[in-house]
Amino acid sequence: MCAKKDIKKIVSLCKARGFVYANSEIYGGLSNTWDYGPLGVLLKNNIKAAFLKKFVQENEYNLQIDTAILMNPKVWEVSGHISQFSDPLIDCRSCKTRHRADKLIKELNLGNFDDMSLSEMSEFIKNNKIKCPNCGNVDFTSVRNFNLMFKTFQGITEDKKDEIYLRPETAQGIFVNFLNILRTTRRKIPFGVVQIGKSFRNEITPGNFIFRTREFEQMELEFFCKPKESFKWLEYWKNFCKNWLLSLKIFPQNIRFKDHSEKELSHYSKVATDIEFLFPFGWGELWGIAHRGSFDLTNHQRVSKKKLEVFDEKENLEYLPEVIEPSLGLDRVFLALICNAYEEENVKEETRVVLKLHKFLAPFKAAVLPLSKKLSSKAYNLFLLLSKKFQLVYDETGSIGKRYRRQDEIGTPFCITYDFDSEKENTVTIRDRDTMKQTRVKIEEVEPYITDEICF
Repeated sequence: MCAKKDIKKIVSLCKARGFVYANSEIYGGLSNTWDYGPLGVLLKNNIKAAFLKKFVQENEYNLQIDTAILMNPKVWEVSGHISQFSDPLIDCRSCKTRHRADKLIKELNLGNFDDMSLSEMSEFIKNNKIKCPNCGNVDFTSVRNFNLMFKTFQGITEDKKDEIYLRPETAQGIFVNFLNILRTTRRKIPFGVVQIGKSFRNEITPGNFIFRTREFEQMELEFFCKPKESFKWLEYWKNFCKNWLLSLKIFPQNIRFKDHSEKELSHYSKVATDIEFLFPFGWGELWGIAHRGSFDLTNHQRVSKKKLEVFDEKENLEYLPEVIEPSLGLDRVFLALICNAYEEENVKEETRVVLKLHKFLAPFKAAVLPLSKKLSSKAYNLFLLLSKKFQLVYDETGSIGKRYRRQDEIGTPFCITYDFDSEKENTVTIRDRDTMKQTRVKIEEVEPYITDEICF
């Protein structure tokens, strides 16, 4: 269970081994911003590849696009983000820190904030003498709404008319391209559009490593369907998403569905369900699956005056499709997979730290290790040959046992040892990360061996 794992050890491993670095660290950093190191980039790319393989390549319904981060500000006005995309904010007058009022109430189990207005939240916090998590005082401002979008300016002036926003979601790029997609792909309802890209939210309470950050990457699907079939598709995608997580070797006991209450729903949602993951710091949202209805297309059609309705020839009916949206945070699933895979095992009275990632996701698929530096030339030639097919690492420093442990820590599925018998027998030893079992394999069979093992 992930709840029993130490998040500090996992964070330390990520930093020490090149998965995640603190941003701008040589200048003291910037709070809640992170950079992905060489191993982190490889893992992220493999997660994206796994997502696209199942959601686009192998799925008959979906295609992919990539839209700009900056959009006409009218988009955010029409989508409701300018007026409604906000959190209830409260400031501590003593230490000047800022907090989400609903979180203060919820985390202390003092009441149900779902039906509270902003003024009622203010009174509740005051009457119950809720303390500031930072300084312990009880002197707060009134609760007020705080818009989560980052604002910037285009051009060389900073006039009101030049204001634009960093997108808080990738979905709107899909909705405003709905006509273009219909025209160029000749798709019929139902179909879906996938997008992977950066989004930005000025979160009040970021934290828990990369779980909640202001800059993050989303993997979203907007699935367009007939209104009368929408709830059928909602159940379809809930199960599809869960099964994808299970296929990546996430343990079933570490995930669960949680329905949103009416108060928790986004302004565009009819209903919504989260797939939550049991992180070492508790249950947290991993994947939001929302029924957006026709909210977005209705509003864009009304304001843009562009007809977004589709025609059903069989039923002789014109209608606006409804949308089911599974939205997954890439950074969160990255963290979930690391937490899920992290293990400490006792081997010969020593502790072995190992990342038991799905072999398809592992940053390096194998490590080539010469048993002796006298064998380096032949071993390195094998590394160069296999590198044409797989992302590999070459390591000839230290004892073979220490090299095994280094690869275990970063999740490398196989260690290929080139020894003194390799030249005579044309064979190598392949050690499995999870079982530590060693198998003798002919050199010409190494490539198909690894290919079969990492299949997803």
